[in-house]
Amino acid sequence: MRTVCTFKICACLALIYLLVFLVGCHTKSAPVRSFVEEPFPQKLSEWHLFSSLNGALQPNQGVLPYDLITPLFSDYAAKHRFVWMPPGTSAKYRDDGVFDFPVGAVLAKSFAFPADGSKERLIETRLLVHAKNGWVGLPYVWNENQTDARLDLVADPVPVSYADTSGQKHAFTYFIPNANECKQCHENARVMLPIGPKARNLNKDYVYADGVSNQLVRWTQAGYLQGSPQPQAAPKAAKWDEPQSGTLEDRARAYLDNNCAHCHQPGAGAGYTGFDLRLTSAGLSSLGLCKSPNSAGRIGNLVYDLVPGKPEESILVARMESVRPKEMMPQIGRSVVHQEGLALIREWVRSLPTAGAPCAMPLQYKNEKR
Repeated sequence: MRTVCTFKICACLALIYLLVFLVGCHTKSAPVRSFVEEPFPQKLSEWHLFSSLNGALQPNQGVLPYDLITPLFSDYAAKHRFVWMPPGTSAKYRDDGVFDFPVGAVLAKSFAFPADGSKERLIETRLLVHAKNGWVGLPYVWNENQTDARLDLVADPVPVSYADTSGQKHAFTYFIPNANECKQCHENARVMLPIGPKARNLNKDYVYADGVSNQLVRWTQAGYLQGSPQPQAAPKAAKWDEPQSGTLEDRARAYLDNNCAHCHQPGAGAGYTGFDLRLTSAGLSSLGLCKSPNSAGRIGNLVYDLVPGKPEESILVARMESVRPKEMMPQIGRSVVHQEGLALIREWVRSLPTAGAPCAMPLQYKNEKR
């Protein structure tokens, strides 16, 4: 009798182990799929970047989350960034500028706003794919059920309404840049490129599922980055809203670098203006000191891009606080004013010394102000 019972128990255990094995095989996520030429998938789920698409982005194996020290402002949206590269490939480190990514690399950025409770409502996921013929921007728009996102090269505006943590209500129209508008920010010398993944933006700690690690170190350990020095030897930008991370100038310059310099640098869309807002540009003269604009023109009676000590007279500040088309900056990617960022730039302009750098107003504009 004992032998029979033992046999039955063993048989039951074997059946349980078999079921566990089969269920495990069934639920195991399929590997990420690589697409480097058209046609690109119509659904985000076809990429297999995430193991769950039901309102929560769980990165698939090999998909690495990351963040930027001072990110681009986008209507207060939460952003979830991920990177994936084909097995056996990696990016090459650069001290300045974006890393040199291999063909097949995918940068994913999802935009979300608060929903009921602690949940978020995903609006869009933008993929920047290093295809055979260069980088390609692919905007995927999430459905109402938050189960998947569909490729939409010319997406309709999305009404957004939510209450923030203080209870203040927000309601506005969120505009999803179309595939061609991606080039306005991502093109330099007519070549599409990523913007954020630079050493100075990534040199920070990130809370991964298995613990805290510096992002440059983790990318190297994952095989996604070659040639990176130790974090203490790599450049690091200040965090715009953390005074302990740098001086007022450091934080203001980091903000302008990540919110404006993708257009305002040599070779980019506004490179011809001579208004260079990169963190690495030297001197106030490159930041518009006493310089009249030569593209979008004046705003009201304002004459100069940057007037030391006088944010109320600086076109740089006026464009940041505007939401009027062709007047606001950046021209795409936002519908509301970043009040905290605006306050930072105002404070920085006000702190700039006026001695030795007076802006003499042209006579014709003096007459207009009377």
